[in-house]
Amino acid sequence: MAKTIPRIGSRKNGRIGSRKNTRRIPKGVIHVQASFNNTIVTVTDVRGRVVSWSSAGTCGFKGTRRGTPFAAQTAAVNAIRTVVDQGMQRAEVMIKGPGLGRDAALRAIRRSGILLTFVRDVTPMPHNGCRPPKKRRV
Repeated sequence: MAKTIPRIGSRKNGRIGSRKNTRRIPKGVIHVQASFNNTIVTVTDVRGRVVSWSSAGTCGFKGTRRGTPFAAQTAAVNAIRTVVDQGMQRAEVMIKGPGLGRDAALRAIRRSGILLTFVRDVTPMPHNGCRPPKKRRV
């Protein structure tokens, strides 16, 4: 029978710690992307590394119900619950998009107990944008 080779270091059974390490983050940035079909809420630290995220689709809403304010509220609560457990107290909020879930997500963030330092609308606006394609022949 072959002799087992002893492992060097503290890795006993292959797992190297938990995959999602729980860093204490006192301050973060909450990004809300509200389109007409879905609402995505992403919580990052101040350097931009994603800590937690949720969307109306991952919360179990299907089809057109993903665009509703209630779905956005549920997504926001799910994304924020994990970071509140990790000790987040203050956050900046960036809201992007024209969807119905903008206000509902912001309301849910306000109720979560996190102090908001500022709320900013970062919806991209074209300053008369790209040149349109040329008209097709009739």
